[in-house]
Amino acid sequence: MKPQMDETDRPRDDEPIPREVWPRILWIIVIVFMISVAQTVLLVVAVLQVVIMLTSKGKPNEELADFGCMVGAWVAKAARFQSAASDEKPWPWTPMGS
Repeated sequence: MKPQMDETDRPRDDEPIPREVWPRILWIIVIVFMISVAQTVLLVVAVLQVVIMLTSKGKPNEELADFGCMVGAWVAKAARFQSAASDEKPWPWTPMGS
């Protein structure tokens, strides 16, 4: 059974968009560009890792692998902010490891 909505629960078409939404939209746009840079960085890391693995008999570089994981975690945190699953902005607004 579907719960009934009364007039106070329904959004009104004439209500303005809350002020706190506009800064979030701006940050989402900024983070879109930052994610694009992160994708380029991950591509460079992947190419370097392939070259290293080809020259070291299949052994990957641990520092590059850790860096790639860190960038991936940042992208995940950025995606959570963009999708409104979290209100916490990613680095550089918060520490990288948090």
